[in-house]
Amino acid sequence: MLETILGFLGGPVIRKVLDLIPDPNERARQEAELRRAAIDLAAKAEAEQRAINLQEAEHPSVFVAGWRPALGWVGVAAFGYTYLFVPLATWVLHLLNISTPPMPSLDGDLWELMFAMLGIGSLRTAEKFKGVETMKVVRGGGQ
Repeated sequence: MLETILGFLGGPVIRKVLDLIPDPNERARQEAELRRAAIDLAAKAEAEQRAINLQEAEHPSVFVAGWRPALGWVGVAAFGYTYLFVPLATWVLHLLNISTPPMPSLDGDLWELMFAMLGIGSLRTAEKFKGVETMKVVRGGGQ
């Protein structure tokens, strides 16, 4: 999100507006202020999303707290089907000289889903490199 906002701030429209400021020092100050505001906005949005995620994770119902794991397992099943089962089954059927119609395939959106999930997952790795303490989530039931 931050890259999108900063990309917008560096975009041609914002650049033209900033170029209307004649004093280079004032222009630089305004640009820095815009960037600071964008970073604050992105940090606020991320903090709000973390709060929502925490509430969902603490919920006792698997239908609320379990949607992320369910999405992950559906993704794993789709990848397993697409990249393991179909090629191996096609190979075995070919070895056995059995002619069958092509198996159904899943589209390329699987890669987008995987990259999104891994991209989100890498945020914790970035926090570890920065030395952020681990946040422990205690679930209900006295665990």
